[in-house]
Amino acid sequence: MATTTPRPPQTTAGTRLLGAATRYSAARCTVLALCAVAGSGAALLLPLAIGHALDAVLAGPLTGRDDPDAARWTLLCAALIGASALLDALDGVLTGTTNARATAWLRGRVVRHVLAVGPRTTARFAPGDLVARLIDNAAHAGTAPATFAALLAALVTPVGAMVALALIDVRLAVVFVLGAPVLFLLLRAFVRVSSDCVASYQRVQGDIAGRLGEAIGGARTIAAAHTEDKEAARVLRPLPDLTRHGHRMWRVQGRSQAQAVAVAPLLQIAVAAVAGHLVLHHRISVGDLLAASRYAVLATGVGMLVGQLSGLVRARAAARRLDEVLAEPATGYGQERLPAEGGLLELRGVRATRGGRAVLDGVDLTVPAGGTIAVVGRSGAGKSVLASLAGRLADPDEGDVRLDGVPLHTLSREELRREVGYAFERPALLGETLQDTIGFGAPRPSPDRIRDAARAARADTFVTRLPDGYDTRCADAPLSGGEAQRLGLARAFARGGRLLILDDAMSSLDTVTEHHIAEALLRHTPHRSRLIIAHRAATAARADTVAWLHDGRIRAVGTHAQLWQRPEYREVFGA
Repeated sequence: MATTTPRPPQTTAGTRLLGAATRYSAARCTVLALCAVAGSGAALLLPLAIGHALDAVLAGPLTGRDDPDAARWTLLCAALIGASALLDALDGVLTGTTNARATAWLRGRVVRHVLAVGPRTTARFAPGDLVARLIDNAAHAGTAPATFAALLAALVTPVGAMVALALIDVRLAVVFVLGAPVLFLLLRAFVRVSSDCVASYQRVQGDIAGRLGEAIGGARTIAAAHTEDKEAARVLRPLPDLTRHGHRMWRVQGRSQAQAVAVAPLLQIAVAAVAGHLVLHHRISVGDLLAASRYAVLATGVGMLVGQLSGLVRARAAARRLDEVLAEPATGYGQERLPAEGGLLELRGVRATRGGRAVLDGVDLTVPAGGTIAVVGRSGAGKSVLASLAGRLADPDEGDVRLDGVPLHTLSREELRREVGYAFERPALLGETLQDTIGFGAPRPSPDRIRDAARAARADTFVTRLPDGYDTRCADAPLSGGEAQRLGLARAFARGGRLLILDDAMSSLDTVTEHHIAEALLRHTPHRSRLIIAHRAATAARADTVAWLHDGRIRAVGTHAQLWQRPEYREVFGA
């Protein structure tokens, strides 16, 4: 049995994932934060410069001569405005590239983990839901590093504005501080309520994506049954929930913005009123009044904080959905090696559950080295699950699977995949060309071995008829179901190893082609053990031994001729 690690709490794990993405982009985030802080500094200096420029201009008529400081302060104002524009442009470029890099890193990490977990991932997550998490949720989570940096600037600006108010006159800062707790409470309430809204919205969004993926996969069935409208209604059934959560999310953000906008002007008016009083009593200058009014606006810039916090809330909710995928434990491997020769496969007391039901229960089965066993049974008997356990595409819940006496979970990944080959009912045509898809895997077989395997699988005939032959792009090759299966069989034949598992890999072949391939299977792989999931009596008849699987248990083992005497066995093949 493979060991698994406990899953961390989602809240902590989602935060950790965002932290890891931020560390990955640490250099860019540092530069981005410095640019943001520099931009905030320029914004904070600008009111001071404008105030001094105004004082210098107003001082001219009083003294009867132009104040030379007026020109200098005016030039400084222009320089600060130019610097702010330049820093804002640089901030936009860095934000875009940082978001792109962080998103790519998150997607790469999740994709590698999904492939490391293997088929178990799709048992928990619908393919459409996985795609939604990789595309949409990763993009939202990828904005977190840049948003952290922007939030730093969003915090520096109001804090710096309060300090500037205190430097002009401490009473101005006191007036502002008295009203600041109201703004803080508004922000805190916004983060708490919007987190739940965003999480619910993204969950329903993933549900719709999963339903859409199922509909696309079954497009031919839907068209044949003329149930397009019914299926469209099924896919879009959660749409009212999505609308409700979306409206709630925008209402929360709009209410927070409105409350902030209602409170902020009151604080600004209070600061401006106190500043006007101080001007009347000659405690501060007119330029200081102008600067104080501008600093009051900067200090109450809660709208910017709400926007940044909203981005972080969405990123955190998206990171939690990504972490649900990452929390699925990856398949662990050992370091053991197999003996130099062999091929003995043993399943001992194997039990496997799917959806709370025991699909296999107490299965004991032995495939002799170099021998061929066909596993037969009715639909739902557990044949494909047995095939996945035999080559460790999945692990049993109980029991043990051994190859030449070595438990599969103790083998290294390289050793296991080198010695065990698979062919499936619906092979995935991976690779750029047909030659790539036959040679798919590591290490890649030689071109001669690829063509020999294609001839053994009866695929060479139709491949060489194509204009570009083996260099034909997979996307451009018009393949039937049987031709795709022959390419999958060729891929299995091209691999070395001591065990070959065919999971209903000849179900789409015509009888004559199946006969030729079955004969080639024995001749082309004479030193390999073979476990064949069979649905045809002719395939079972060519095996050395037949294991009859019924309701998750081995009902009988014998030759096809021996078992054929039993009426229940004949019924498996519809005879």
